[in-house]
Amino acid sequence: MNWGWFLLRIVLGLTILTTVFLSQRFWYRAIWRTTARWRSGWLRIAARLLYCVAIVLILLAVAGGFRMGRHGHLKQRDAMLTIFSGLWFSSAFFAFLFVEVVHGVERVWNWSRKDRPAKVETTAPLVSTPSSVEQVPDPSRRYFFRTASVLAGATPFFTCMYGFAAERLHYQVRRIEIPIANLPSALDGMQIAQISDIHLSGYMSRSDVRRAVDMTNDLGADLSVVTGDFITGSADPIADCIEEVSRLHAPLGVWGCNGNHEIYAKAEDLAQQLFAQAGMKLLRQENAQLTFRGARFNLIGVDYQRERDLEGHRAQVLANVDQLIRRDMPNILLSHNPNTFNRAAELGVELSLAGHTHGGQIQVEILDHRLTPARFISDYIAGLFERPMFKPSGEVLVNREPDMPTSHPQVNAARLYVNRGLGTVGAPVRLGVPPEISLMVLRRA
Repeated sequence: MNWGWFLLRIVLGLTILTTVFLSQRFWYRAIWRTTARWRSGWLRIAARLLYCVAIVLILLAVAGGFRMGRHGHLKQRDAMLTIFSGLWFSSAFFAFLFVEVVHGVERVWNWSRKDRPAKVETTAPLVSTPSSVEQVPDPSRRYFFRTASVLAGATPFFTCMYGFAAERLHYQVRRIEIPIANLPSALDGMQIAQISDIHLSGYMSRSDVRRAVDMTNDLGADLSVVTGDFITGSADPIADCIEEVSRLHAPLGVWGCNGNHEIYAKAEDLAQQLFAQAGMKLLRQENAQLTFRGARFNLIGVDYQRERDLEGHRAQVLANVDQLIRRDMPNILLSHNPNTFNRAAELGVELSLAGHTHGGQIQVEILDHRLTPARFISDYIAGLFERPMFKPSGEVLVNREPDMPTSHPQVNAARLYVNRGLGTVGAPVRLGVPPEISLMVLRRA
């Protein structure tokens, strides 16, 4: 066992749990202190009772998420509790961090000025005193930090509500032309529609999935692919999700691969069976040759590829996939995890399609730098990437936004497109990263 990796996971897990606990204790104490100043006794009791009931409902929702049910149907009541708990925990967590940052800045400010206390000259008294200078705290500074604390605590709550109610279900179609090395002329202009990371759960209803499927069908693509994460947990109805996915239609069929959440839910085999029953194909370490306008291409699909095994050792991604690659036709790889791109490029796979990152779900742009949590799990956040084929991993050549022109493409480059996904995990929020339906047009490089 890799003890260093094991201890790192333990430390990270305890850090997150401790921060969550501290955030909940912070808001518990804040609510009690605030209501203690209210004159109305019954209003104070009602507010505290409402808070306690809300916490109990949140705990019930969390406990329900760990229940051992398998692929059941989510009741509307459970879905609302799940949404409420997700919004509360995420909002309270970030609000606590923001408030603590403000308090930290205030403490540093006070420490830096402790040797220079504010001096306020008072009016000369009628009776002589030893000094006419009185040292008092600066009220304007105290008011500033108090206001900053209130704004820091309130902003995450309003932001999360906006991300839940607005951007989370604002599906966007992104069209991009992808140059492919050695693409036969007959395949030039072939269109591939991709959806990913549906996560049918308490945060994503069947009607939401149906709307995304209808939008995908309206694109009239030649091939439709779904790159994993149909559900979030074992209690989510994977049969319902794949039934909605089965409404996709394309001349070259509907193909897919499993994601990491199918592994967590132990639903990989079931997903494969449901795909087959619906007349679709879920590729699991296998390939298929498809023909378009008389030209053939090789479609490969793999289950989610772990970069480390359960003991923390580095695992070989895309093991034995070299046996599925064809040298006499273009290869397209469906891999949920975009971090397989390095190995795919080394093997000579011309195009990889992935998801997994959700584009970070939350993205903030500061001084032309985009900050997102997905940076901690992958270099490939969203969009189109290029790197040389048949060469060891090196610098990423290009990261293009979907709406950027593909000028001066590298001729002998492997390419990866990372879809931002439809659903959410953790907090049911998207900010700056709307859900995506991709339409890729293949072009001769």
